[in-house]
Amino acid sequence: MMTVMQTPKPPRRASGRKEATHERIVEVASRAIRRSGYAGTGVADIMKEAGLTHGGFYAHFDSRDALLAEAADRAGADAVALSARIAAAAPPGQGIRALVEAYLSPQHLEAIEQGCPVAALCSEMPRQAPEVRHAATRHIKEMVDLIARQSPAWGQPGAHEQALMALATMIGSLTLARAVDDPLLAASFLQIGKQTLTLAGE
Repeated sequence: MMTVMQTPKPPRRASGRKEATHERIVEVASRAIRRSGYAGTGVADIMKEAGLTHGGFYAHFDSRDALLAEAADRAGADAVALSARIAAAAPPGQGIRALVEAYLSPQHLEAIEQGCPVAALCSEMPRQAPEVRHAATRHIKEMVDLIARQSPAWGQPGAHEQALMALATMIGSLTLARAVDDPLLAASFLQIGKQTLTLAGE
């Protein structure tokens, strides 16, 4: 979900040729939706990028929305898993700081295709099919829970609300930084997000 989003992931196991092909299509689509948005992601382009013919699509998916839902699920699951690894690798009590530093970094700013799917796709979510929104929502909730568990206030009233605020600040800061064409302003959005969350965590 962040700067080290390009860190190699363990390969997913596929039990047969069809399953391996299915996995390849979903992996390509999970990158494509972040790169081009839901509206800009076409079945023909995904199949071509996966090295397959357009005609083979319906052997794997009932509809474009079914593919988008799996792609959103894959992107979200990968992002949460990476975030969990970053938090786990941080020194004791530094999980949130490590997550914020990674998320609001110049590397993550540039790594749209491998980065947080929520920051890349949030504005398009309300117009997606229910199964696509459900996949995204499930992983947003997981991310809130992950952040809450890193908080010194974990288990106390307010920890969940603090995690909501932290995630909203992270996503908003990154989204605005990507939206502008002024590199200094983009860097300022990242920096003010980090400062705000650092102060909130003290």
